[in-house]
Amino acid sequence: MRDPNWNDLRVFLAVAQAGQIGRAAARLNLDPTTLGRRIRRLEQQLEVTLFERTRVGQTLTEAGETLLLRTEAMAEAARQIDESLGGQSGLTGNLRLSVSEGFGSWFLSRHVSAFNHQYPRLTLDLVAQSGFLSPSRREADLAVMLSRPKSGPVIARKLSDYHLRLYASPSYLAAAGQPQEPQDLLTGHSLVGYIPDLLYAPELGYLDEIQPGLAANIRSSSINAQHRLLVHGAGIGVLPAFIAAADERLVPILPDKQITRSFWLVTHRDTQNLARVRAGRDWLLDCVQQGRERLLGPW
Repeated sequence: MRDPNWNDLRVFLAVAQAGQIGRAAARLNLDPTTLGRRIRRLEQQLEVTLFERTRVGQTLTEAGETLLLRTEAMAEAARQIDESLGGQSGLTGNLRLSVSEGFGSWFLSRHVSAFNHQYPRLTLDLVAQSGFLSPSRREADLAVMLSRPKSGPVIARKLSDYHLRLYASPSYLAAAGQPQEPQDLLTGHSLVGYIPDLLYAPELGYLDEIQPGLAANIRSSSINAQHRLLVHGAGIGVLPAFIAAADERLVPILPDKQITRSFWLVTHRDTQNLARVRAGRDWLLDCVQQGRERLLGPW
């Protein structure tokens, strides 16, 4: 058995972290067929099977998990050498961060330029969408999630609470009237909210907390789409305060009806001490410390 080539180990590491050959190939700017061939060559050299093909991509075998730990240690050692030569700003590679659409678009985006200035050689993948990539499956290095994971090889810590409230545009209220009590929302008003069977987290089902029986009749899986609907007078809906407070075209409705949710910072326990992950974690903690008032809102 020959010692594996470091370039093949880098390919293996990319597939293990991405969970899919196609995604890893895009990250490395390689043809997927070439990448797959290099994985098979590595398996032949090591005389083991490293991945099992599943419906969603490539899953590590026990041998693959063992090799991953060793390869990550090698990659981290290389990064530490690079840091010792060029300082902490010498961090290289990719940091993949999975966050909710609203948190990424409305809160975190204003802090990204400072991170890029501090780590100019580190590529930041900000995955801000409806749904989360999984640190436990190594789809992301860090994730800001709406709840603490109940299982998996992950480390989770509470990042911050944030507040949500009902909002509408002045034009909508002029036409439909101002509700005075939560019961007023049951008739005579259009409600904007999520599509129930497309909720990617149960924490987003909060209309019942305002008034039992409330249901949206204008629905979207996107919080950004909901924001635009409210701005253009489609109805009344719930938004995080850090979104609505940034838009003077919206006003709070029934301000006493405040909803509290939490953001959780999640990493894989085997990669939490990698230099790039530590840098990303420290940055996120600093962003939240600076912006806690925005997360909780002025009302």
